[in-house]
Parts: sequence; structure tokens; C-alpha cells
Amino acid sequence: MSFKDLSYINLKSNKIYDNLSEAELVEHAILKGEGILSEKGALVVNTGKYTGRSPKDRFIVRQDSIDKSINWGDVNLPISEEIYDKLYDKMINYLQHKEVYVFDGFIGAEEKYRLSVKAVSEYASQALFANQLFRRRKAEEKKEDKEFVPEFTIISAPGFKAEGKKDGINSEAFIIINFDKKIVLIGGTQYAGEIKKSMFSVMNFLLPAKGVFPMHCSANVGEDDDVAIFFGLSGTGKTTLSADPNRRLIGDDEHGWWEGGVFNFEGGCYAKTINLDKEKEKDIYNAIRFGTLLENVVLDDKRVPDYDDGSLTENTRAAYPLYHIDNIKTDGKGENPSTVIFLTADAFGVLPPIAKLSKEAAMYHFMSGYTSKLAGTERGIKEPQATFSACFGEPFMLMNPSVYAELLGEKIDKHHTDVYLINTGWIGGGYGVGKRINLSYTRAMVTAAIEGKLKDAKWTEHPIFKIMIPSECEGVPSEVLNPMNLWEDKEQYTVKALELAQKFNDNFKKFKNVPEAIAMAGPKVIGKSSVTHK
Repeated sequence: MSFKDLSYINLKSNKIYDNLSEAELVEHAILKGEGILSEKGALVVNTGKYTGRSPKDRFIVRQDSIDKSINWGDVNLPISEEIYDKLYDKMINYLQHKEVYVFDGFIGAEEKYRLSVKAVSEYASQALFANQLFRRRKAEEKKEDKEFVPEFTIISAPGFKAEGKKDGINSEAFIIINFDKKIVLIGGTQYAGEIKKSMFSVMNFLLPAKGVFPMHCSANVGEDDDVAIFFGLSGTGKTTLSADPNRRLIGDDEHGWWEGGVFNFEGGCYAKTINLDKEKEKDIYNAIRFGTLLENVVLDDKRVPDYDDGSLTENTRAAYPLYHIDNIKTDGKGENPSTVIFLTADAFGVLPPIAKLSKEAAMYHFMSGYTSKLAGTERGIKEPQATFSACFGEPFMLMNPSVYAELLGEKIDKHHTDVYLINTGWIGGGYGVGKRINLSYTRAMVTAAIEGKLKDAKWTEHPIFKIMIPSECEGVPSEVLNPMNLWEDKEQYTVKALELAQKFNDNFKKFKNVPEAIAMAGPKVIGKSSVTHK
């Protein structure tokens, strides 16, 4: 079977552009009207109707080989092989006489667990995205006479619009993963993040069977090769806090943890750029240059990006290769992590700025994946809302969250890893009353956790959340460490803390057959009289 001419997917294109350089891809994109250059040479595209992921349009073909392993439901939507086959034929027919762009590369820096992938794209700009976000073949691999054999193929055709219910799906857009045929179909949407996240979902399904823990996290490494990983949902500071001038970045979003350590899945970064600050986020700002793909960023009349302009979407993005950042671990690998940090932006203002978690508490909070949505971030939200996303990345986790939590527990046990919960949200009151915790304090707490300065600290258990609060932390006023201290109305603190605790408990009820030790590690909803006001 030949993988060079795309006959293996029944595509007989008039012209196949095979593994073009980023310069060639940018030229093609401009000539075809896909985008324009910014003043620093980034390719700027408008993705049209779809400016973010379309979760209700992501399907998995229901097959006997995977049926019992997938956590089917509102997140992982099933689709029949019959519907897939019809859409596949229509999409291939649409592409049959078009020029297409091919990228051959890998997902995963660790060769033992990497996945070879071929991305076939209708648009040059999407081929550029694949070129920057996936891992490229090394020069010696390209020189070999062997034909590149993909384990998975992505076929992306933004111009092909489905007919919604008539085609057996929900809209004109679709993302369909077929594990038996090892193909991902993406149609009707130009948002390039679907390419990245569909393959992240694939890795999240394939790796646990190999004993590898797939993670939606960032990772960095210190001078002594000590590795720290950061989990956190959007807005919690994951990218900002992992970008440390004293530590090298392994990766900012997707990693695997195997017996030999951690490895980055990707070869690039897909950073949010809304309100990007040149001083506070220098690495990202300076990475946006020629070769970078900017999505939905507004330019002024001098073609200078206005990162504060969210008129097209708040989800403006920059896709660039890791080598655009100076302080990186070039091989994308690290030792077994000594520190795991869960980040949450608690807008209720009741969680401690930093707390230590037992293994069971770590598994509980990992399965919960808590943060807050703020007023104004989504239509209809007028006050903070608790948000729970299992494993800090539920949309991409195809298996039951307990599968990933068990892998986390095993790693913590085996490598004696310390786990901390850090609240980057509000203190002294909830959103609108209190204030966002000082970033310098958060950085000091992260540094203390990573450098082991908290190992000998004195710890006190929080009476509601049952997590351990340190009495002191270098660089942080001691009164800040206990969240109740900064509330003027201690009774109101207790009311809000119990309210959040109840939300944790209500959310956790959806998990079935969880070991009692993990379920009991969650918050305790108790009477107000049981809480001591100190």
C-alpha cells in the first residue's frame, strides 16, 4: 500500500503539496487568500463562523473494539459506521479535484510511545498549523528511503459543509474519530484547534493501555532536572506560571507520564492571545513572528495586532513552534515529576492560596477539576459559577475519569510526588468584594512547592475542604495563607465555603464505584457551628 499518493484514503488529488516548508505554506496561504501577514510576519487568518471548538459536533464511531472502553455521554458522542462512511465518501469526493497539503510527523517526544500522523488539509494555513503544533521528523528520518507510514490520518476540509440532521449529525461542522480505520475527519470548521485536540483525544485513549498517564498540563524543569507539572483549566494561570525564567519549558499543554518520566506530545504551542501583555508574557509575545499562525486577531491599519480587541472572539490564538521560545527543553522530555500542581481560580474566595493534598485528595480533586466561570465571560452569567471538568480536561478524555485518576495515584505512590492545590483566584471575599491574589505571592508559593521548601512546614487541616494549609511560606504574609483571615465577615466566609463544598459533593456523585478513601477525601458539608473562626 502506498501512503505517498493518498490512494490509501481513496483520494486522487490533482496536486498534492507534500511537506512544504513553513515559508512555502505561508506563501500558498497568502496567494489563496487564506490570510495576510502581520507587521512581524505572522500569518493572520479569520476562521469565520467557528472561532473555537465545537464540542457538540465531535463524535466517535461506535465500534465493538472500543465500545466498552469509551465513557459515552454528553462529552463523547457516538456515531454509527454507516453515517461515518457516508460522510467520508462525500468529503473525499469534495476533495477529489482540489489541491491538498500534507504534513507527516509525530505526536509524542518519547519515541517508544509516539504516534505517527499524516495531516491532509484543504488549506495551506491548516497545514502550517500541523507543521507547527505536531512534532516534525528529524533530518535523518527524512533522508531515509523508507516511506512514512502513518498510524493515524487527519483529513481536514473546512470548505466541506455537512447537511446536519440529513447527514446524521448536528450541524454543518463535524469532527469524527474512527479508531478501527485510524482516521479523523474534520469538516465545516476552519478552527485549527480541532486538529490538535482530536489527536490529543486519540492519545488519551491509546496510552493508558500502555501504562502511560496522558495529561492536559504544562511542564517545566529546573537546573537539577527536577520536573514540575501544572494542571488547570482556562484562566487559572497554567501557561503564565509554567513560564518561569529559572526553569526550562518542556511543554505548555499536553504530556504523557511513563515509567521513565514525562514527555511533551507536541512540537509547538497554541497560546491564547486575548489581552496579551508584552511585559508580563514576553515569551509568548516574542514568539509571534514569521511562521506563527494567528487566528482571529484584529490588526490595525499598520498590521500591528491589537491583542485587546476581542470583537471576533475572546478565543484569539497563536500557533507557533517551541523553538520560537528561548528557554525550552529541546528534546521535550523530563524526569519523573517531583511536584504536581493543580491550579484553580476560585471566585468564591474560600479556597486557600496553597494547600497540600494527600494521594486520595489529589485523586479527588483531579477527578473534580474545579475552577470558576466569572460574570461576563459567558452570556447570562451574572455571578461566579463553579465549573467542574474531570481531569482538568474532560472534553478530551475518552475513558472514565477514574482510569486517569488511578494512573495519577500510581505515579504519586511510585515516585513519592508532592501534590499541591494552588488558588490563583480571589481572597478576602468573593468576586466583586475581595481581590485577585497577588501574582507575586502565587509565584512565591509555586517556587516554594517546587523547591521543596514546604516539606518541613507545619500544616493545619481546613475544617471544610479537608486540605492541609501551611503556617508559613517564604515570600507570602502568613495571614494570607488561611483564607478566612482576610474575610471581614467570618460567618459569611463559612456560608460561602459550605456552598462551594456542597457543589463539590453534588458534582462528585456522578462518579460511580469510586473507592471510599477517595470519595471521603473531598470537602465535608457540616454545620456552621462546627467551624472555628480564628
